[in-house]
Amino acid sequence: MRDNSIGIGQAWEILFERHRIAQKVREDGLFRISAAEINTVKEARLMAKFDQSQRLPEVFRQNQLSILPVTRGEYVIGPFETHARVEYTAVPVKQVRVPELETLDAANLYSEASALSFAFNSGIFEDAMEAGRLFYTVNGRMASGEFSFRIKDAKRPGGRQELFVSNAQVEIDGGYEGENAFIICEAKNIAAEELLIRQLYYPYRLWKGKVKKPVVPVFMVYSNDIFHIFVYEFTEMCDYNSLHMLAHKAYTCADETIARADLEAVFRDVGAPGKEPEAVFPQADSFARVVDLLSVLYERSLTRDEVTLQYEFDERQTNYYISACEYLGLIVRESNEERERVYALSEDARALMGLRYKEKYLGLVKRILSCPVFYHAFFLALFSGEVPEKAAVVRIMKEEKLPLSESTMVRRASTVRGWLMWIFELEAK
Repeated sequence: MRDNSIGIGQAWEILFERHRIAQKVREDGLFRISAAEINTVKEARLMAKFDQSQRLPEVFRQNQLSILPVTRGEYVIGPFETHARVEYTAVPVKQVRVPELETLDAANLYSEASALSFAFNSGIFEDAMEAGRLFYTVNGRMASGEFSFRIKDAKRPGGRQELFVSNAQVEIDGGYEGENAFIICEAKNIAAEELLIRQLYYPYRLWKGKVKKPVVPVFMVYSNDIFHIFVYEFTEMCDYNSLHMLAHKAYTCADETIARADLEAVFRDVGAPGKEPEAVFPQADSFARVVDLLSVLYERSLTRDEVTLQYEFDERQTNYYISACEYLGLIVRESNEERERVYALSEDARALMGLRYKEKYLGLVKRILSCPVFYHAFFLALFSGEVPEKAAVVRIMKEEKLPLSESTMVRRASTVRGWLMWIFELEAK
């Protein structure tokens, strides 16, 4: 009987034990499992999409396994190399024009659809592709058609295994046709560290058989008000792992810059911080990911499982980043119609995230500096010209009498340093 209250990792442990999956992969090289079989434990939609390899359940990682769809209702599990690192190269961030359209708000690009719409209508894709005029022609779910391909498999002779796909579900966030190419785009509204190659490869193979023009795979990341456009190619059509990056370009629609004087003005405005928040002290080193989580929640409230799924976390990271937002008073816990616990933006956070670039980010800085440990650490950074080392941060924590052991303080000091680095990096954006 299906129980969606259990975690994804626990659900897969049940399935691995029930079907002896790890043993059968060792014997046969792979294991096929149907959506119906997955659904007996937990909804397959939540169970079979891992956009980051670190989000694969522990039982997968222990056995060095991954999962791919091969038909509309069947998946294959094996020791496949399914993901690729996303390389954020040091590129200049280009300012783009904001289209004068009443229905496209540059201050509210929190869904993947709205970010994609802005990127297309502002000319970002045309500039990045250097392809002349583009027409928006395709999006949504479709069947993959039939094709075979090779995929890296370290446990197989020759290092490759051949798989066959027959009408698996494919989803294209945006398809854009120009005079000389057809561009298929996968979009994320978070700072993705990895790309699930399938999200480009399956659509690439589908449309490679439909159009005469070259099919160009593109990955777009919209995070912290920056558009990152990654242009790829598959150097061998039948090789899943032949993905090669051709270009990385970055764009912003922010019409104001943040200077050191702005940060110092926020610090002065805080004046003196109040009491340390009652919530647990954060353990979430990347404040850029905090902003991404707020962006995801701007669209709608989410359960913990939905945060894990949409934000591409593992379950442990979900807890850390939810707690970080609660520490800052930016999210609250509520109940939905099914009486499940959901996480929603606080009123202050919703108002803050609806502001334009400069006001929004300085507002977030003020929220951070209103917490005593961060305020005093920021003062040290202003005084010395560099973010304080962990030992100095730990001394501040002790002075504030945080109810933490010294070893825990050392770990949490990484979060303080990470958030201060994010603040000072705003100057360069």
